[in-house]
Amino acid sequence: MSGTLVLVRHGQSEWNLKNLFTGWKDPDLTDQGRAEALAGAKALAETGIKFDIAFTSNLIRAQNTCQIILDEIGQSDLETVKDEAINERDYGDLAGLNKDDARKKWGEEQVHIWRRSYDVPPPGGESLKDTGARVWPYYLTDILPRVLRGEKVLVAAHGNSLRALIMILDRMSKEEILKLNLATGVPIVYTLNPDSTVADKAVLGDMSSAH
Repeated sequence: MSGTLVLVRHGQSEWNLKNLFTGWKDPDLTDQGRAEALAGAKALAETGIKFDIAFTSNLIRAQNTCQIILDEIGQSDLETVKDEAINERDYGDLAGLNKDDARKKWGEEQVHIWRRSYDVPPPGGESLKDTGARVWPYYLTDILPRVLRGEKVLVAAHGNSLRALIMILDRMSKEEILKLNLATGVPIVYTLNPDSTVADKAVLGDMSSAH
């Protein structure tokens, strides 16, 4: 019995638009972000998929992306679990700063290391490894068992929390995952084998922006 796991990164947020580090801060979607979520929803609707449960973070940009998708596919009232375990990476002292201002303050190279290293966190924040340390146990205890029961599960979350998940699903190395950029609003559909390995993966949208 194979289940389906669909991962969607939230659409553009107000702070993405302003080039700010966001992390656990809670700006809403922009009009473009809502349009991105709706485009992803329409792509999912074309597959005819019906979900058994949805998971999202404690942050409004992911929750609203999730709801836009569920509304579009006719499942507005689906059980939706919200948990900070799949929140975006916490950027600590960088949160709320313009990325250019951060580079002026700490230097281009240091900010690049914080953004793109696997295990070096920004001051007061999390590395991608730290993010994975809370995402992976939650996936194993709360999300994966539903998929392995043959259910269809939607996860609407964030660039880094989803990268942590994709790292284990696609068996990517630390170096490979750092190069992965997830397109906003583009659903990634995994079919899992009974042993939790990936049987099939499809990106519903522009393939070039998903890799």
